[in-house]
Amino acid sequence: MNLIDAYRYLAALHTHRHFGRAAAACHVTQPALSNALRTLESHFGCTIVRRGRQFEGFTAEGERVLATAHRMLREQEALEQEVASSRGDTRGRLVIGTVPTALPIAARFAARLAQRHPGLAPQLRSMSSQDLESGLESLAVDLALGFTDRVNGRSTVAVWPQTLERYFLVGPAGASATSIPGATVTWTEAAGMRLALLTPEMHHRVLIDRVFEGLGLQVHPVLETDAVLALSLAVASGGLAAVMPGALVAGGVRQAGVPVRRLVEPELLTPVGFMTSADARPTRALEAALKLAGEADWLAEVRTFSGALDHFS
Repeated sequence: MNLIDAYRYLAALHTHRHFGRAAAACHVTQPALSNALRTLESHFGCTIVRRGRQFEGFTAEGERVLATAHRMLREQEALEQEVASSRGDTRGRLVIGTVPTALPIAARFAARLAQRHPGLAPQLRSMSSQDLESGLESLAVDLALGFTDRVNGRSTVAVWPQTLERYFLVGPAGASATSIPGATVTWTEAAGMRLALLTPEMHHRVLIDRVFEGLGLQVHPVLETDAVLALSLAVASGGLAAVMPGALVAGGVRQAGVPVRRLVEPELLTPVGFMTSADARPTRALEAALKLAGEADWLAEVRTFSGALDHFS
C-alpha cells in the first residue's frame, strides 16, 4: 500500500465530504479511493470512515489517523517545495481558506501571488469561520483569511492584520436613495427595511445582529441565505436591501440602479486578517504569501478596497 496516496485520499474525503468528489479531486475512480481507504483501515486494524449510503464522517480513531495524514502531507509538501525552490522560483501548492464575505480580497491576493510566482499554485476555498479555524489546527489549510477577533489570545494561531472592514447597505433596487459617493444611512433606518441577510450561524450575521441588538432593535429578515452571491441576486430582483462588507461591494455586487450607502451610527469596523498555524513550519509557498501580505503596496490596496474604494469617491 502507498501510504502517502492513502493519506491524500483521506484528506480529500475530509475536504469534500463525499466519496465521488474526493475521488475526482485526486484524479482516481471512486472504487479505487474506497479500496485504498479500506486497505488503510486493515493496516490500522480499525474503522476509520463511518459509512452509510454516503459518507457520514470519521470515527474517533479515524480523526487521529486524519490528523497524522495532514501532518505527513504537510511535511511532504514542505520538503518538495524546499527542493524545488532550491532550483529556482517558489513552487508548489498553497491552500488559502477564506470566509465568504472576504472572498474578493482573497481572490485578488491569490491572483497577485500567482502572477509573482508562476510556479506557485494557490487553491482558494470558501469556508465558514469554524471550518477555517479547524483547518488551521489540522493543517488542512495553509493560510486563512477571516475575522481575527475570533482567535485573539490563541497561542496556536499567528495573525497578519490586513484591514478594518466597513459595512454598507446595498439596495433596495429602484429606491429613491442616492449612490452619491459618501452617502450614508443609519442602522436604525436599515432595520425598518425589508432585509436579506446571511444565516445566523455565519459570523458576519453575528456581527450585524450585535449592532441591531445594541440599538434595542429587533430585525426579522425577509430572506436568509448562506451564499453571499444570493444576497446580490436578491437585491437585484428588487424590493430588498442587504448589509454587505466593503470588499463585497467593491468586488462587484454593485449594479446599475442599486443604491449603496455606508452604514453609520454606529460605524462598525471589523478586523480582517490572514491567519496561520503557529505550530507548523511554513512552506516556501507560505513564506512567499506572508511576504506579500505584509507589503505596504498590498496593504494600501486592500484597505482601500475593503473600505468600498473610499466610499466611491
